[in-house]
Amino acid sequence: MSNDFSKLFETMIAQSQEMARKFNPALEHFRLTGYEDLMPTLSKSFMEMAFGNTFNREGLDAKTRLLVIIAALTVVGAQAEAQLKLSIRHALEAGARKREIAEVIQQMTMFGGLPAATKALQIAQSVFDETEEDSA
Repeated sequence: MSNDFSKLFETMIAQSQEMARKFNPALEHFRLTGYEDLMPTLSKSFMEMAFGNTFNREGLDAKTRLLVIIAALTVVGAQAEAQLKLSIRHALEAGARKREIAEVIQQMTMFGGLPAATKALQIAQSVFDETEEDSA
C-alpha cells in the first residue's frame, strides 16, 4: 500500500470512528480490519469524497445529517428497510425527537409516494416501540 493511500486510509478510519461515536456511541470501538487488503485500488478521490467531503463536513450536526438520511431512505422505499431502521435508531440516539422523524418521513410522501412513507412510518413505529422496551 502506498504511503499516500496508507495515510488516507488511517484518516478514513479515524473519521469513521468519530462519525460512529456521534451516531451511535456503541459503535465507537468497532474495528474494521483487512479493509485495505479487500479494496487496495480504491481511489484517493473516492475516499476523500466519501469520508472527507461528505460525511465529515462541518455544515450539519449528526442529528440533522441522520434526518436527511431518513428522508432519502424513505424515498428509496422498502428495499432500504434495514438501513432505515438503523438510521432511525441512530437519529434517536443523536437527539432527534420521534415527532421530528415522523415529520421528515411525512414530508417525503410527495417524493416517494404514500406507500413508501406509510412503510417508513411503520418501520419508525417499530423502532420507537423497541427503544421504549429498551428503556423500560
